[in-house]
Amino acid sequence: MSSKPNRSASALLQPRRTLAFRLSAAYSLAGLMLVILATASLYIVLRTELDRSTELFLADKLHVLQTMLRERPNDEDGLREEIELESQARRYQQFYIRLLDERGLPIMTTPEMAAQLDLAELANRTSGRPEHSFAMAGRHGRPFRVATARVAVGTPPTHSDTVQIAIDVSQEEDLLARFRRWFWGILLATAVLFPLVGYRIARHGIRPVEEMAATARRITSSNLRERIGAEGYPSELASLAGTFNEMLDRLEESFERISRFSADIAHDLRTPVNNIRGEAEVALARSRTVAEYRDVLESSLEEAVRLSDLIGDLLFLARAESPLTELHRESVNIGELLSTVRDYYEASAADAGISLIVKGGTEPLNAELDRSLMLRAVSNLVSNAIAQTPPGGTVTLAATNEDAAIHIEVSDTGVGIPAEALPRVFDRFFRVDPSRSKTSGGTGLGLAIVQSILTLHGGSAEIASQLGRGTRVTLRMTALATR
Repeated sequence: MSSKPNRSASALLQPRRTLAFRLSAAYSLAGLMLVILATASLYIVLRTELDRSTELFLADKLHVLQTMLRERPNDEDGLREEIELESQARRYQQFYIRLLDERGLPIMTTPEMAAQLDLAELANRTSGRPEHSFAMAGRHGRPFRVATARVAVGTPPTHSDTVQIAIDVSQEEDLLARFRRWFWGILLATAVLFPLVGYRIARHGIRPVEEMAATARRITSSNLRERIGAEGYPSELASLAGTFNEMLDRLEESFERISRFSADIAHDLRTPVNNIRGEAEVALARSRTVAEYRDVLESSLEEAVRLSDLIGDLLFLARAESPLTELHRESVNIGELLSTVRDYYEASAADAGISLIVKGGTEPLNAELDRSLMLRAVSNLVSNAIAQTPPGGTVTLAATNEDAAIHIEVSDTGVGIPAEALPRVFDRFFRVDPSRSKTSGGTGLGLAIVQSILTLHGGSAEIASQLGRGTRVTLRMTALATR
């Protein structure tokens, strides 16, 4: 039972081979295989050519003797010169010829042939194989190549003789032996040099990777400004470095957003909690009337509601930004959705002296949406518009279909937003009024929630505003429902 964990532990303790080692090993193996293949191919080609040259020489000699015996059978001087004298004139690649009659008795023999070859063995080995050459060892261990043929004598032929030719191939064998020695020497040298050269090449090749790893080790949550300088890197590593730097840019932006988010959360949660605590401490400092206690409870309840709304908005944003969040899409009539929002806020708009109207086309406009989320997005916009519009103003809801896309607009005739604040209005906890008062912007999460809902639907939210003239927010979505 305990042997498996021990084996697992021993496997974990084994040192991992470095990338430089693996690259150099692969380079060395590939280089050795290439050298072996190249030298072996050269050796085969060389041996083939030498054997071919020997075979051609034997065939040529046999052809010459066949011609002489057929056309000049009585020219003994010519035959003697060809058989007994020509071989002695060759300094390299000696050859020996023996001419036998029909009874197997020698007619002519090259001098020294009997000293170099065992003629009895030669006769035995040449019998029955007149058309093929073969290898044979001489008396002193020297290698020979032997060929034999039966030759017709005279025209027309009167009888036939046998020609035996043996050529000394020791020069070729010595050449091949030297080649083999060179082959093993080269192989030994490459086996030593290739790993060294391969390791240096691999180390030089992975140096950018080590620099990238060193940069990555210096990066912490408090140090996200490190970047990899990709100058001089190969294109593949330069692309990797660029991707890594882009990831760091996103991480840095995310950390900064989280830091701001945390600071805003701390501030917005602390304010209602401190208000509740302060009011409770004041109420408990001395005896109070029932009316005074009631005022304290009402104020605490108001702060508790504000705190609950803030926490609810934060939880909603957390769920909306989760990659596991799924939309419950259904076919929604946009005109009916806007009418529902108008009906809900109509009373509060009337109390504020604001006209709340819905504009729409004559034909129903449908889209595949999550109805509850889109109701919340439009409701947030209407709530903000009513809060920022003075009495006598107008808040308008409209929906259009442009270029196969749904546009929902919520516009008002309120106080407007300064141009410098427009790029940040969708940020969390951002308020145009820096005082963060209850009457000037609520929790500061309304537009951030709208943006998250539109992002979930694959759309976007845009805002345009002018001071003193009003604000218009446009929600764009591309998914239309089939009718």
